[in-house]
Amino acid sequence: MRSAKECAYLAVFVAVVIAVQLVFSAVPGMELVTVLFVAYAFVFGWKRGMAAATVFTLLRQLLFGFFPTVLIVYAVYYNLLALLFGLLGKKIKTSYKYLLLLTAIACVCTVAFTMLDNVITPLWYGYSARAAKAYFYASLPFMLPQVFCTAVSVAVLFIPLQKVFALAGKPLLRKK
Repeated sequence: MRSAKECAYLAVFVAVVIAVQLVFSAVPGMELVTVLFVAYAFVFGWKRGMAAATVFTLLRQLLFGFFPTVLIVYAVYYNLLALLFGLLGKKIKTSYKYLLLLTAIACVCTVAFTMLDNVITPLWYGYSARAAKAYFYASLPFMLPQVFCTAVSVAVLFIPLQKVFALAGKPLLRKK
C-alpha cells in the first residue's frame, strides 16, 4: 500500500464484501463475493486484489468466528482469484468482448473453491476415506447453486462493477 487513500479504498471494499456476505448468508447458494473480487482485482490489479483478499479473509474470521479450514480455504482461494483476475485485467482491455470467457473462468473458480474445501477440510480433521467421500458428495448440492449464482452475477454485474471501480479509483489508477 502506498497511501492512506489506498488503505481507505481497501477498507471500503472489504467492508462492502463483508456486508454482502452477511446479508446473503441466509440464502443458500447466493454468492456475490466472487463477482466483487473478480471486478476489483480486474480493475485495481493483482497486488491490491490480493491485499483485499487477505484483509477480507482475516476480518471474516474475526466477525464470523475462527474456523481453521475456512481461514486456509479463503486465504488460498481469494488470493489466487485476485491474482488470476488481476493478471487478466492487465491483458484484457475490453471486457465486453471477453465477458463470456471471464464468466466461465469465474464459474470454474467457484467449482475450485468447493474442491479446495473438499481437500482441506477432510485433511485438517483427519476424515477417513469414506467420510471424505461423503463430505465431497454432500458439497455438490451446495456447489451447483453457487456456480449458477456466479454465472449470473458475473454476467450481469461484472461490467457495471468494473466501471464503478474504475471511476471511483481513478486517483489510484493514475499512479500505475
